Amino acid sequence: MVPIERYEILILGGGKAGKTLAMDQASGGRRVAVVEAGMIGGSCINVACIPTKTLVRSAAVAALVRRSGAFGVSSEAPSIDMGRVSGRTAEVVAGMVAANAKAFAESGFDLVLGWGRFVEPRVIEVAGEGGTRRLTGERIFLNLGTRAAIPPIPGLREAVPLTHVEALALDVLPSHLVVIGGGYIGLEMAQAFRHLGAEVTIIERGPQLAAREDADVASAIQGLFQADNVALALDARVARVSGRSGESVTVELEDGRCVNGSHLLVAAGREPMTREIGLELAGVTLDAHGFIEVDEHLATRAPGIWALGEAAGSPMFTHVSLDDYRIAKSGIEGGSRTTRSRIVPYCVFIEPEFARVGLSERDAQRAGIAYRLARLPMDAVPRARTLSEREGFMKAWDCPVSVDGYGA
Repeated sequence: MVPIERYEILILGGGKAGKTLAMDQASGGRRVAVVEAGMIGGSCINVACIPTKTLVRSAAVAALVRRSGAFGVSSEAPSIDMGRVSGRTAEVVAGMVAANAKAFAESGFDLVLGWGRFVEPRVIEVAGEGGTRRLTGERIFLNLGTRAAIPPIPGLREAVPLTHVEALALDVLPSHLVVIGGGYIGLEMAQAFRHLGAEVTIIERGPQLAAREDADVASAIQGLFQADNVALALDARVARVSGRSGESVTVELEDGRCVNGSHLLVAAGREPMTREIGLELAGVTLDAHGFIEVDEHLATRAPGIWALGEAAGSPMFTHVSLDDYRIAKSGIEGGSRTTRSRIVPYCVFIEPEFARVGLSERDAQRAGIAYRLARLPMDAVPRARTLSEREGFMKAWDCPVSVDGYGA
């Protein structure tokens, strides 16, 4: 019988919220353990934010070199070394992983590497290289994260498509990258590979790119991609896929059109990593989409168990996960911080960047909120002119009375 090791705080998953809470509480003298399947520092550092922005930077440099003549600088077309591009990305990731590992050790929490799952209501079993361990905690926090969803499209799995994880490690430039999904991840990856020199087609099932955004924002983004000669198939549903990504792949649409490419990238949403880890044994309930049901304090329906980050239904941004840490810390210390009326800023790293904070115009209209709108084209900003980056616009709205934290 494997003995049960007892901690004051036990965290399943070492993403932003979990690792920050662990370091904070361990540094404060509590006995803390983090169970992590293997990504030291979480997905942001290893396979998401950091490597994506590193790739995007390489792509932005390539795009700038191509238009260097506009600045009076003579330069030949850039030569792309994808081995060096992916190598630089790996170097940046490795440096941040090392920094996180050092910070973990200095804080003093117990890092348990291996896949964890509940085997009893409050006991997590971890199978790792050092054997099997069983852990429990006075307070348990679930920081499980999400992964790229693969839609049930005939032939898609058999085509072995890229997700953002595999795309970030490519050491060859696709001759033609086909991207299923016109959301934030799809946009970042599509433009980056286009700027590196690949032909790119985006297939989006909805009527616009960036489906959550206002129509004028989506139209401006669409204009940027068309100017980059990215082919767009909007209102397009995939019927089936054939071939194999990395060799030759064909995407057949329901309207009969076919898109042929060398590589296929799926960016069609995220799914929580909550299945088959025994959450039902712990009394943790899930919603219809597999996300953990929590209240405004991030407490699950199981006493003494909380959930943090994306798997808890929090908006899928690292800074939101960090705020989940603040809420968890507040709860431990007897505070009252909650997710209620949380205003979430975010940025999409396309060129030029898109950023938003708070409700969109469309959100305000749907809520019946009367508002005043101010709009300014970037072409009116002197700095934009000096940079020769005059595309896009800024807009802001306010309302005469406060509505759930918005407005006056």
